[in-house]
Amino acid sequence: MANYTPKNILITGAAGFIASHVANRLVRSYPEYKIVVLDKLDYCSNLKNLIPSQSCPNFKFVKGDIGSADLVNYLLITESIDTIMHFAAQTHVDNSFGNSFEFTKNNIYGTHVLLEACKVTGQIRRFIHVSTDEVYGETEEDAVVGNHEASQLLPTNPYSATKAGAEMLVMAYGRSYGLPVITTRGNNVYGPNQFPEKLIPKFILLAMRGKPLPIHGDGSNVRSYLYCEDVAEAFECILHRGEVGHVYNIGTKKERRVIDVAKDICKLFNMDPETSIKFVENRPFNDQRYFLDDQKLKDLGWSERTIWEEGLKKTMEWYINNPDWWGDVSGALLPHPRMLMMPGGIERHFDGSEEGKSPSFESGPNQTRMVVPPSKGNSSPSKPSLKFLIYGRTGWIGGLLGQLCEKQGIPYEYGKGRLENRSQLVADIQSIKPTHVFNAAGVTGRPNVDWCESHKTETIRANVAGTLTLAGVCQEHGLLMMNFATGCIFEYDAQHPEGSGIGFKEEDKPNFTGSFYSKTKAMVEELLKEYDNVCTLRVRMPISSDLNNPRNFITKISRYNKVVNIPNSMTILEELLPISIEMAKRNLRGIWNFTNPGVVSHNEILEMYKAYIDPDFKWANFTLEEQAKVIVAPRSNNEMDATKLKSEFPELLPIKESLIKYVFEPNKMT
Repeated sequence: MANYTPKNILITGAAGFIASHVANRLVRSYPEYKIVVLDKLDYCSNLKNLIPSQSCPNFKFVKGDIGSADLVNYLLITESIDTIMHFAAQTHVDNSFGNSFEFTKNNIYGTHVLLEACKVTGQIRRFIHVSTDEVYGETEEDAVVGNHEASQLLPTNPYSATKAGAEMLVMAYGRSYGLPVITTRGNNVYGPNQFPEKLIPKFILLAMRGKPLPIHGDGSNVRSYLYCEDVAEAFECILHRGEVGHVYNIGTKKERRVIDVAKDICKLFNMDPETSIKFVENRPFNDQRYFLDDQKLKDLGWSERTIWEEGLKKTMEWYINNPDWWGDVSGALLPHPRMLMMPGGIERHFDGSEEGKSPSFESGPNQTRMVVPPSKGNSSPSKPSLKFLIYGRTGWIGGLLGQLCEKQGIPYEYGKGRLENRSQLVADIQSIKPTHVFNAAGVTGRPNVDWCESHKTETIRANVAGTLTLAGVCQEHGLLMMNFATGCIFEYDAQHPEGSGIGFKEEDKPNFTGSFYSKTKAMVEELLKEYDNVCTLRVRMPISSDLNNPRNFITKISRYNKVVNIPNSMTILEELLPISIEMAKRNLRGIWNFTNPGVVSHNEILEMYKAYIDPDFKWANFTLEEQAKVIVAPRSNNEMDATKLKSEFPELLPIKESLIKYVFEPNKMT
């Protein structure tokens, strides 16, 4: 048996659970292999799963759908792919009962696209197709020998039927076209990073919240569980030693009833199983038992390493240490979750690119990341719908949000009620029935924040009372509120000196009280911490490519006779506003510094303005003391630490790069 050595591996679905562990293992263990990850970032995917590989030079992430033939062919050719490990799939059985066409599209059509691309390019030396033990159907309760790789396929639910169908295509392409295919069929997998629609993470998160553990039927169903790192090692073994044309079961003979899994988790949390377990209606069809014969894989040299008690404890500790990894998962924790019941829809992806554009490349510190817009010719059937309710129609950010929704095809309406009028807000929500609410309303002052100094009650009414009223109404209706706030609540101090690169973090307490506007924004931010349905976005000195807009920071300073010259964090709206929509889709909460990483000074911006827009432009500087003589309220100057946002959205550009890309290049005078 000869060992196989790949060079350039495409792993589909690797922002998901199992494939992320495989990708991270291969990136870490084989620096000579190039690992290209393709994932459309659906609801159960998370780029954070790939953080261990993110900075490695042999790793590249591509956002895209395996159903896009153009994209798949492009990747195979440009990345010189010789090996495919195909994990991407819809996998949750409960969802397949209510959304089976989505399973057909992803699991069968997506696999077919990959196979056809392999046939056309003619360069693939291994195609490893990841299937499931469920294709065998139910195992007899008294069977002592598990299903072996030549056993008949008898799927019993829409999910397993689509996986069996995909297997038939893989087998056919192997026989008809000689593609070097290998198929795996695995037992249940558990461990860190798993989306909590699955049994073990769901039970752990419910136990962490002190809630009962729901069991379908009587809990007598039997399953086999493998720890994720053992499974990643199995795929490493199959990649290097698996024989073309063969099927390999990845399994364990250690079986557990669902009721026993629940009791083991109760034991870890010191919960009484008698009061902590509740029995709920069973699935439409719930296989009693899956049992595999895993000898063939053992003959390749693999064996299970992690005992159940050890793996379960590791998994519990990970979820305790990472309770917010997936954001709001309340819909997944229901006894019978469905995609349509997930809060805010099911997608977890970044929609910054417009349809029909060429692939764009964004450079990171060690590699180039490619963000590929969806192909019009391969557009997906409609997803469970989003609908946004936006407050702040006449404002700058509110208007831009509406334009973005139109570009992305997201239904939206502007709220008609005034924020401080509770009954009007309730009427808006009841008539519009939104999935998310965006608050871009409030008072900043016209022409600037000095207005607030002489209109304090109006400022309080809008910025404090109105915002809190909207947050409360949203909470009562189970809605996430995306709240556009400000970072102008900080100023450089001894712990965060100007030019030090030490920025204010999300947990830091506001220290700037120079303007009444900033006082109200700091006050309401502190009060909003009591609401668990709010995502606060601290915007600073917003900038867009519209250099005629009087609210644009560049427009302002380019019209001043004199400007101060102080480095500040700023927000490039063309880049950050699409991210706010993605954050809503991910149901992210809490406080976020909503700025591009780094700082830029007034003079640096005006130098760019002169270089790109007006070669004859001139300006003069004056000091803060001189500025104080011509303004009513002092202004905030600070650096915000954007690490949290950058970790969630690795493609986020530093402020100076973003300025050039989104503002100055589009306006460049020729």
